[in-house]
Amino acid sequence: MANEQSASATAATEVLHVDLRQPGVAAIWAWLWPGAGHIYQGRYAKGILYMVCILGTWFFGLGMGNGHVVYASFDWPDNFRWHYVLQLGVGLPAAPAIVQAVRVNNHREPLLVDFMAPPGPVDPERFDTLARWHGESHMFFELGTLYTVVAGLLNILAIYDAYAGPVIGHPDDDKRPPPDKNKEPAKT
Repeated sequence: MANEQSASATAATEVLHVDLRQPGVAAIWAWLWPGAGHIYQGRYAKGILYMVCILGTWFFGLGMGNGHVVYASFDWPDNFRWHYVLQLGVGLPAAPAIVQAVRVNNHREPLLVDFMAPPGPVDPERFDTLARWHGESHMFFELGTLYTVVAGLLNILAIYDAYAGPVIGHPDDDKRPPPDKNKEPAKT
């Protein structure tokens, strides 16, 4: 009986083995483009699923905010865009915001009009660029920001999965006896 259990545990471990190739390289690919790390590891279905779901969520949120919800602005404290740190979790799709921020901070015109460009100084006394973006998108500006932030956070989980592999329970974890239906619950 003991030999059967150890043989089945060994067989289960062999069946559940996942070759992660080079986990560090896979994690970098997973950050650069969601799902790419899993595809690099040969886990194609999971990679395509992550790619479609994470990038779909990210681009849907970006579209909700008319391309304005992802921008890098590090002007503390007036216009610090902490959301961008989380949005950057999605990798290369968020990179144009850094290029735009560098151009604007160096007093140059942003590329691609104002796509992913920071709104400039915020002035509570007048209707500035950020206020105009909120007015054009209404509540969708905040929803788009939320979608892109969630996509970045989800990709951080995918990066971890590409680095550490899937969580696999030990076969002995499920060997608890079923509850006795005839036994009375303990009284407190």
